[in-house]
Amino acid sequence: MKIEGIPTGPFQEICYLAWGSAQQAIVFDPGCDSEVIARRLEANRIHVAAYVCTHGHADHINALAELHTRHPAPIAMHSLDLAWAFGPLNRIEPYYAVPKRPECDGFEPLESRKDWMYGDLHFQCIETPGHTPGSCCLLFPEGGVLIAGDTLFKGSCGRTDLPGGNPRQLKESLNKLKQLPDEVSVYPGHGPSTTIGTERATNYFMQ
Repeated sequence: MKIEGIPTGPFQEICYLAWGSAQQAIVFDPGCDSEVIARRLEANRIHVAAYVCTHGHADHINALAELHTRHPAPIAMHSLDLAWAFGPLNRIEPYYAVPKRPECDGFEPLESRKDWMYGDLHFQCIETPGHTPGSCCLLFPEGGVLIAGDTLFKGSCGRTDLPGGNPRQLKESLNKLKQLPDEVSVYPGHGPSTTIGTERATNYFMQ
């Protein structure tokens, strides 16, 4: 399994490309800069198997519609975030406009099952509400990789003061992530990567 992080947009949100030997990639959180993401797909000679959104905030999905038009593929997002992700409240002025809704037959609800397979990659959905009602972390158990969105950062965690945020739920979600093995690599939506073991030992919010 290969994984590449692409910082995008004013908030330097990180879009991740993950792919295996089949050269079919899962695109996680295409937040901005669709041309940059498309060039990385082309440079790595990989095709899009699916788009997976850890949550619905504008800085994580603003490039989704444009990329989907260019590279059509299934889109997965938790239904609790899909309910507002493409609506008028989901803007971060002056940095991000309301995300354009992709023209597709429908979204695959991440909460509908635990195990997912796109291309030759298998991941598990861990529901981690708190930052948003439908926040999810995606675990690749065979590769020891966690795509954490804005639930867990190196030395910190997602904010809960935005609409739909819930400190109690976030604490429960972090406790859930604490049960993962120490060696699991964590790829957050902003900032550097880390490991579950490091965060369990040093992150105040994981105590």
